[in-house]
Amino acid sequence: MRGQLNPRQEKALLRMYQEGPEGFKGGMSAEKYIRIAETSRATATRDLQNLVELGALKRKGNLKTTRYYLPHERETADDQA
Repeated sequence: MRGQLNPRQEKALLRMYQEGPEGFKGGMSAEKYIRIAETSRATATRDLQNLVELGALKRKGNLKTTRYYLPHERETADDQA
């Protein structure tokens, strides 16, 4: 997947992996991505959608409740529900 990601996406994914599920309870929101990647809302939305298309993140929810999870985190959260 490396080479398909831009530096903002790499930075956000690395942060999610470093902090693990406990560091991102409730998933990655667009607001969190904007702060981590230091980017605009429009760019954050495009970046997050691209990460979903690449299979790097799973998406749950709509509009303001949309959250993004690392694929294995989402599966774990679903298994516990």
